[in-house]
Amino acid sequence: MPETITPAVPPTPPVTLSALLAREDLGLRQIAGPTDPGIVIHWAHTSEMADPYPYLLGGELLLTAGVHIPEGPDVSAYFDDYVSRIVAAGGAALGFGLAPVHDTVPPALVAACESRRLPLLEVPPQTTFSGVARAVWQLMAQARLAELRRVTEAQQSLAAAAARQDPVPSVLRQLAQRLGGRAVLYGPDGTEVAGAGREPAASPGASREPAASPGASREPAVGAGASREPVEGAGAALAALAGVVRPAAGTTTPPDPTDRRPHAPGTPPAPGTRPQPAATPPGTWLTPITSSARPQAAATPSARPQPAATPSATPGAPPPRPQPSSATDAFGATHLAVYALGAGEGFVLGVATPRREPGDHTIASVAAVLLTLLTGEHQSGAGAARSSALVRLLLGAPPGEVAPLLGAGRWLVVHARPEAQAPDPVAASALGAALGSPLVDLGGDVVRVLVPADREPAPQPGWTLGVSAPAEPHEWPAADTQAARALARARATRAPLLRHAARPALADLVPPADAETHARSLLAPLSGQPALAETLRSWLSLHGSWDRTAVALGVHRNTVRQRIARCAGLLGADLDDPDVRMELWFALRRG
Repeated sequence: MPETITPAVPPTPPVTLSALLAREDLGLRQIAGPTDPGIVIHWAHTSEMADPYPYLLGGELLLTAGVHIPEGPDVSAYFDDYVSRIVAAGGAALGFGLAPVHDTVPPALVAACESRRLPLLEVPPQTTFSGVARAVWQLMAQARLAELRRVTEAQQSLAAAAARQDPVPSVLRQLAQRLGGRAVLYGPDGTEVAGAGREPAASPGASREPAASPGASREPAVGAGASREPVEGAGAALAALAGVVRPAAGTTTPPDPTDRRPHAPGTPPAPGTRPQPAATPPGTWLTPITSSARPQAAATPSARPQPAATPSATPGAPPPRPQPSSATDAFGATHLAVYALGAGEGFVLGVATPRREPGDHTIASVAAVLLTLLTGEHQSGAGAARSSALVRLLLGAPPGEVAPLLGAGRWLVVHARPEAQAPDPVAASALGAALGSPLVDLGGDVVRVLVPADREPAPQPGWTLGVSAPAEPHEWPAADTQAARALARARATRAPLLRHAARPALADLVPPADAETHARSLLAPLSGQPALAETLRSWLSLHGSWDRTAVALGVHRNTVRQRIARCAGLLGADLDDPDVRMELWFALRRG
């Protein structure tokens, strides 16, 4: 006999069998099987096949008039096999029509359904099977409408809570009230930042030991002989489950150097790293959040969350599973669900409810979006630090005094231009996020980004980048010039990214004061004519290429020729002589 399959239920609210029996227009009567009010059906299906197993998806109310029943005095064995196949296929109930073949329900069928604990309904002669199917769909539509109304009311109340003076506790309180359980916001280090509602009471006899998921290995997850401390209480199980969706150290984007928020109570993370999530026991059911999928409750009746397996670095091993954005589990009769907030700060929303109702996932997702906005960067100390830095600069503070608000260490200046059209604020912000910095300036057709020096900028599709050498705050203006020149060379050479060369040169062997005096003297004829000096600099850096220089400067090639000829005349130099070019290049670097 095949194993019982899990019903492939549709993304629609189920209908309780008791609600269908309560329809007076149908006149249905249950004559065998369990009468649990929690029994649900997902659709109605009519079949006269002797073996309906191959044609059932699970969750059906199977309707039959008994045409397939063989003639004979003893059909008990037939009915036992027939009912067992329905149960194995995941059928929810069986409806037997009294017309036109049979006047009564066969006693052997009643006994088989009672033995196999399959609800058996008697369908009166005046009730058609199509009428039963229509009633099922009507009840589904009513349940769907009630679910939508509940979700809409919850969205409105959550949005109103987010506008209060204490938005985070208000949203959690409203969420806990709407779901009838407990809602908790966990910080990046795994500690509880805020919570609301009551923790669902543990069901009698609920196991504190983890239940392995189907097909999961029973080997220890942390080395041979590793001990596992049981998770006590649904609250502790929920906190452990939150570690499954919290980004682990080394697997997230680099930390924001402008973030100066105090961490939640507990051990603070090491500078520049994400805190390690609390160890979670293995066996967790992971459910990525999607807009169309309805999450299913965990199949294990009393499981506690376990840590996801550490990705193996063994050659040939399968690639690590992507970080889930949500996870569900069960602790006894308590349903657990966690949602990673989208701000990337490591905050997690956890929900513990005594049952899983239609619409719960949608309501919790709305709360997760609101909490993402409330815990995002613009609400944090990072945004406040940048605002403070801007105010201080406007009031005359030097960059060296302002820089500690943005983060310690040296910085890179990145200039970027899109390959297609002029950049807009959205594209500029996206570029900053890709480079790992929120410090973005959009000016004209160039985007400037200030990036911590420990983050190595990479080529970005659709952009041309120029990167300066690492610079201290007082060197930012010079680094800005370096990035602009690197961008010009990158565009001229059609390279996706070019870095300013910061290695020592021969000119560095000359004392800086003497080199600057010589440069001023040599370039004196070009003083007051920055366009000529910049054209000469670009032309020399691009090995005398007229076309590339024109591209770098955004002018016509004839303009470049005229400017270089003018430079040669003013300087009285032969620009075809490599020695002259070298001397002028050294001077331009110091000038």
